[in-house]
Amino acid sequence: MIQVIAIAILSLLAQLFLPWWSLAVVAFAVCFVRSNGAGRAFLQGFAGAALTWLGYALLVHISTDGIFTGRMGLLLFKTEGAGLPLLVTTLLGGLVGGLAGMSGYLVRQASGNQAAAH
Repeated sequence: MIQVIAIAILSLLAQLFLPWWSLAVVAFAVCFVRSNGAGRAFLQGFAGAALTWLGYALLVHISTDGIFTGRMGLLLFKTEGAGLPLLVTTLLGGLVGGLAGMSGYLVRQASGNQAAAH
């Protein structure tokens, strides 16, 4: 749970100053340091990034009274509902964070195995 909160907060802060993909760097780094399984690293990265992007998408939705998300839904999915754009945003952010987190854990495992072999 600490990893999820760390990924959410650090990726939120990183995305204030860096590009959107900085959340992948944060998830990679947190899971490199603190995860103890590939599946858990994926879930931690997914949850942290998805929470961050869902929170920001809801903030945009609320601040524009649903106009922006409605128009994006109409443009991308041919429906005016805001649910589908929010869902897709959350899933895409979660997948980026999850794959980055799992990669961080696997890189740590690979580098640890290399060091033990020498």
